[in-house]
Amino acid sequence: MLTVGEALKLPEPNPRGLRVGIVGAGLMGHALAAIFASSGSTVTICDSDERTLASANERIHATLRGAGLDQKAANSIQLVSDLNDLGPECNFVTEAVSENLPLKQDLLHRLERQLPKALFATNTSVLCVGKIAAQMDAPDRLLGTHWWNPPYLIPLVEVVQGPATRPEYVRWAISLLKTLGKSPVHVKKDTPGFIGNRLQHALWREAFALIEEGVCDAATVDFVARNTLGLKLGVLGPIENADYVGLDLTLAIHEHVFPALSVATQPQTVLRRAVAASKLGAKSGEGLLSWAPGAREKVAANLNEHLANQTRKPLQ
Repeated sequence: MLTVGEALKLPEPNPRGLRVGIVGAGLMGHALAAIFASSGSTVTICDSDERTLASANERIHATLRGAGLDQKAANSIQLVSDLNDLGPECNFVTEAVSENLPLKQDLLHRLERQLPKALFATNTSVLCVGKIAAQMDAPDRLLGTHWWNPPYLIPLVEVVQGPATRPEYVRWAISLLKTLGKSPVHVKKDTPGFIGNRLQHALWREAFALIEEGVCDAATVDFVARNTLGLKLGVLGPIENADYVGLDLTLAIHEHVFPALSVATQPQTVLRRAVAASKLGAKSGEGLLSWAPGAREKVAANLNEHLANQTRKPLQ
């Protein structure tokens, strides 16, 4: 067993022959299993929920079909309900359980003792890696790999370096993800939401603020976003756009617009009221917009088709 602070002896960052453990067979966990298995890894998924585990194989096959991958890859995926069945031979273990900090802390503390030779990754989308690692004896063995949903269509993965994460483990994970055909980025500072979600939720904050302030209705917010920013972001990032129009113009606009932007540090009232009224969006049939039966499935199909078309070319 490794002593605290001793470096792991990791294999070559190649999915072929890698033994991967995934804790959580839900939305992300089963899809990650399909990705690794289709690239040659031997995968074990663990989930204590019987219903989730029972449906995992069907969902794995559906993901493989949706991604155009060989269905035979599912044969190299083992489904277990007990963490002890992950096996000591695991090299790389990703947790994909719910966004519950105590749950993740307890899980990682147990896993590090059970699997002394494994590198661990958390697929959290917002929690700090350092906080998740707070109960670990060797927090240097944990890093973040934030995959975006659906992970078989979106190439980008944020690799988050926690305060204690060994830099060589970050380099190893980035190399591994590249061999999987992904486009990893190094998040050098462990901050809530990392990069993508901070950008996304800053936009959402302003979107809710516009509705709350009576500037426009929800449908108009979406229409404007899709037909302005949405048309350009695929080829022109925000910093590139600022440089493109000129930083002097950008500064002048900021001086006029920033005082009017939302600086809320808590979710807006319009969002809280909707949730309190059980208007949760597509899942309940109504949120800030109305969702007719079948509307969510239609949006999902359109989104997947759009993402598939967009990601046939290299990321810019």
